[in-house]
Amino acid sequence: MWELCVGAFIIICITHWVYRWRNPSCNGKLPPGSMGLPLLGESLQFFTPNTSSDIPPFIKKRMKRYGPIFKTNLVGRPVVVSTDPDFNYFIFQQEGQVFQSWYPETFTEIFGKQNVGSLHGFMYKYLKNMVLNLFGPESLKKMLSEVENTACRSLQQWSCQDSVELKEATARMIFDLTAKKLISYDSNKASENLRENFVAFIQGLISFPLDVPGTAYHKCLQGRKKAMRMLKKMLQERRAMPRKQQTDFFDYVVEELKKEGTILTEAIALDLMFVLLFASFETTSLAITYAIKLLSDNPLVLKQLQEEHKAILEQREDPNSGITWKEYKSMTFTFQFINETVRLANIVPGIFRKAMKEISFKGYTIPAGWAVMVCPPAVHLNPKKYRDPLAFNPWRWEGVELSGATKNFMAFGGGMRFCVGTDFTKVQMAVFLHSLVTKYRWRPIKGGNIVRTPGLQFPNGFHVQIMEKDQINQETEYTNTITN
Repeated sequence: MWELCVGAFIIICITHWVYRWRNPSCNGKLPPGSMGLPLLGESLQFFTPNTSSDIPPFIKKRMKRYGPIFKTNLVGRPVVVSTDPDFNYFIFQQEGQVFQSWYPETFTEIFGKQNVGSLHGFMYKYLKNMVLNLFGPESLKKMLSEVENTACRSLQQWSCQDSVELKEATARMIFDLTAKKLISYDSNKASENLRENFVAFIQGLISFPLDVPGTAYHKCLQGRKKAMRMLKKMLQERRAMPRKQQTDFFDYVVEELKKEGTILTEAIALDLMFVLLFASFETTSLAITYAIKLLSDNPLVLKQLQEEHKAILEQREDPNSGITWKEYKSMTFTFQFINETVRLANIVPGIFRKAMKEISFKGYTIPAGWAVMVCPPAVHLNPKKYRDPLAFNPWRWEGVELSGATKNFMAFGGGMRFCVGTDFTKVQMAVFLHSLVTKYRWRPIKGGNIVRTPGLQFPNGFHVQIMEKDQINQETEYTNTITN
């Protein structure tokens, strides 16, 4: 009898727990949706990759069933997902008052507890200004020739190979450039390969958070640990032997750490360095690879891009001189092309925030402490805003001026956390495209399937053969001679 009572009590407790899980308490009306399985929530469905270019099925299915705002549970955390442009705009505009930046604990473990995405208020603004010191417009003007030289050197090397896997090749190119500007790292001279650790990190970045040897998540954490160990060693060596003149971001960090009463710590500086290295090369290389694939599939777009950059060369007194800032700012169609590329790429399909207090919006109540996920793909592929949203059409941006995020375009984030590296990304993409379309041609060899996960999308195994224009002309002349 006693056993039956205990068993019944346990069943009642479990039933009550499951009920409370599926029906969270709220002072008002929660958005519709499902909290999924106890503990797991809907994490398994959320982390499932897909190969479509459309809105992720996890989001699209729930939008159709529940509407533009719905609730779910990811990795044990209640989350409200927003595909509503008005609510997204409200979230970004109210950061620091109603919302604050937040990411799941698994992301914090990966990027560091002191990473810039987890910091708020004055500390965040302080770090943002530090980064702008390196990637702001004035610094980019000085960096323009170096970005162009890097692109030209890489393209020349690739043209000597039978083919290159474009994502890997561009990632290596951008990582080397960024690491040089940040920490004066030279992969040819270094005793350890820093980028290999980032590759291991990236491969498990968006995976189920199971820290067991052999899993992608475990490899991700190990990659971060090794990369952080290398960065810490470099920083300590620089602090022991500081330079007289600042030549990279490490020098700037060392000077900040020396200041009396500084709020910067070594741990925060290292987490910042890690995030900057990751964000600057991984996302930009994805965007460039996707851009080249789109150009390969859209000859009319390529033709107009070539004409714009040919006109830039023709207007120069010396055709062999480098790109000027004025020429860069004149690349009107190039910027339209970049906007359309990142709209379709949706490299960051989820932006997380946390409600600091209870919120009411459009009849729904969001409890304090709940997470909110803004979903850019649903905004960028909204047929009410973008006609034929899955079509690649750079001309749709003609006459549109973008100085930041809008309700219908948030490829680089929004609000006070609008990506500080946006201009750096656009410079790298525009300069690379200029060098590519004016001096080279390419031919897709293999691959290019689009693989999407909740955190990243990339053209998988996109191999191209890159040839100099002169080489193509010589081959054509030789073929015509043999034919005649």
